[in-house]
Amino acid sequence: MPELPEVEVVRAGLAPAVTGATVLGVTVVDERALTRHPGAGAHFEAALAGRVIRSAARRGKFLWLPLEERTGDRDPTEAVVGHLGMSGQLLLRAPGAAPERHERVRIDLDHPEHGEVSVVFADQRTFGSLAIDELVPTADGAPGGFGSAEASVPRQVSHIARDPLDPAFSDAALRRALARKNSAIKRVLLDQTVLSGVGNIYADEALWAARIHPETPASSLSTRAANRLLAEVRHVLDKALAEGGTSFDAQYVNVNGQAGYFAHSLNAYGRTGQPCPRCGRPIVRVSFTNRSSHFCPRCQRPRHPSSSTDAAALRSR
Repeated sequence: MPELPEVEVVRAGLAPAVTGATVLGVTVVDERALTRHPGAGAHFEAALAGRVIRSAARRGKFLWLPLEERTGDRDPTEAVVGHLGMSGQLLLRAPGAAPERHERVRIDLDHPEHGEVSVVFADQRTFGSLAIDELVPTADGAPGGFGSAEASVPRQVSHIARDPLDPAFSDAALRRALARKNSAIKRVLLDQTVLSGVGNIYADEALWAARIHPETPASSLSTRAANRLLAEVRHVLDKALAEGGTSFDAQYVNVNGQAGYFAHSLNAYGRTGQPCPRCGRPIVRVSFTNRSSHFCPRCQRPRHPSSSTDAAALRSR
């Protein structure tokens, strides 16, 4: 599933083409792409046609396009919100371009500087979605996400925590959340209500870099270990962004259909049986729920939980 770097690469690619553009028309090819939309395809098409897109924003793995009111005299109260699911793609195509394989929705735009362009939502596995959703105020009064200065977020995204690259992300709040969680740290990293944007790939990579076993209870991490882990999460996300995200197959591509190449920089994820880049011990894979963890059994040895004093100190910070 695309994680923060992949979705941010898509958002950054969309932004110049859609910001300030007017929707000329919408074609819903497959209504399965509208599972989160409160209406049928005809409603989506009519509600979006003629609207002006204000920007392209993202929080965690969600992205949205705030829509100006038709009168143009109020701040946006609605947005097109999208989630790529397992295989969703948002592609920029020339007007009248041939249909994409697995095309679900096409949005034709007219940009005041760049002219006409089409945004195509293609999705092989149909787990992704588009919807027009109400914008609600952010709980902390800060901008809703990357790419937007407005303190609002789609209602469908309002339960999602800020991501570690968000300027409004609170390190102290994360440390307090970790201290309250007895679950394995890998599970907590994947909890989008604690911090967003991190999935299986980047959780494994950050834990490897921080030398923390994935089954370590979150509440047992010392302040130093929690800070080290957060720093490694940010580092791996930044590095993946710089390399265009991670592509293992043709399902994740940027808006121009190009794959990311961070897969060549992975140290743990997907490297079962290969030598750890640090110590040479083979990377192991352990299954849990519907996922798996990849780690080095030597560099990431299970550790005894920290004292209750350490956990109490975390909670107080």
